[in-house]
Amino acid sequence: MDTERDLNYRLFLHKSNGFERTSIRLEYERYADIREGRVEQVKKNLAAIKMDYLAGKGNLSDDPVRNIRYHVIIAAALIARACIDGGMSHDEAYTLSDIYIQRADICNKSELLINLLEEMNLDFTERMKNIKKGRAESIHVRKCINYIYDNLNEKLTSTELAKIIGLNETYFSRLFRKETGQTVNEFVHAARIGVAEDLLKYSDFSYAEIALSLGFSSQSAFITLFKKLKGVTPKKYRDSFGG
Repeated sequence: MDTERDLNYRLFLHKSNGFERTSIRLEYERYADIREGRVEQVKKNLAAIKMDYLAGKGNLSDDPVRNIRYHVIIAAALIARACIDGGMSHDEAYTLSDIYIQRADICNKSELLINLLEEMNLDFTERMKNIKKGRAESIHVRKCINYIYDNLNEKLTSTELAKIIGLNETYFSRLFRKETGQTVNEFVHAARIGVAEDLLKYSDFSYAEIALSLGFSSQSAFITLFKKLKGVTPKKYRDSFGG
C-alpha cells in the first residue's frame, strides 16, 4: 500500500495545527529514569504527563479509549526493553510487559488506562531500583542505597550516611563494603557517573549543569572523575552519541 500521500497529508495537518511530538531526547530521559530505578523522578514525570497525557502523542485511533490503549501498549514494550538494557532478565521484563498489555486490553475507560500506565511505570522502576541494589541484604544498606539514589546532589560521605542510617561509622562502612563490594565513596561515584551518562546521552545540559545537579564540587571535578571511571572525557562520550 502506498503511504506517501497519506503521510504528506498528515504532516501537513500537523504543521497547520501546530502539533509537535514529544522530543525523542525527553522520551529517552524518561525511559532512562525507569531503567535506573529513579522512583521519585519517575513520580514527577508521571505527574506532569497525567496533566495532559496525549500532549505530543500521535493519534493511533479515532476511538479515544483505544487510542490511549495503543499508547499504553507501546509504552509497555519500550519500558521492557529499557529495563532489559538496565539488567532486568529478558523473561521477567517481557512477562511483566505481557501482564500490563493484557490488563490494558480489558480497560474500557481512559482514566483507568492512565492509572494503569502509572502503575506499570512505578512497578518497573521499583524493580529496577531493587536490581541496582545488587547484593545488599541488610535493611541498613538498602536504606542507604535508596537515600543515595534519591539525593545524588547532596553531600554523601560515609560519616553523613552513617548518621542518617543511625549506625557507628566504622561498622556502617564495613557493612556497606561487605554487601556491595564497594566503599561508600566508590558506590556514590559510580552512581553519579551512571546518571551523568544518561544526561550526556539524552539531554542538552552543560557539563557545569550536570556537575551541579549531581553534587560535584566543580565542573573540573566531574570531568576528572568521569574520565577516570569511563576512560573518556564527558565531551568525547557525548560526541560518540551524536550530541
